[in-house]
Amino acid sequence: MPRAIWHKDQTDEALLKKLLEDHLRWTGSRRARELLDDWANARAKFVKVFPNEYKRALGEINAKKVASAQAQTDKSASKKAATAK
Repeated sequence: MPRAIWHKDQTDEALLKKLLEDHLRWTGSRRARELLDDWANARAKFVKVFPNEYKRALGEINAKKVASAQAQTDKSASKKAATAK
């Protein structure tokens, strides 16, 4: 499934890191600073929790969009073939 559906083309890691950077900037959090200073190791300790039903629903929405786009492409190709005859 394309990342655009999840976070507007941002990877989960990039979004998480930005959230930590914003938190540090707004609060001066010592823990956020520690995590960012050792990001290579700290990032592996985070776990994404994502409800299965929500993931399924997003997948269905994406599948419908893909099918609709494919139908439009097929329709356009059929029109071009009919006018070429």
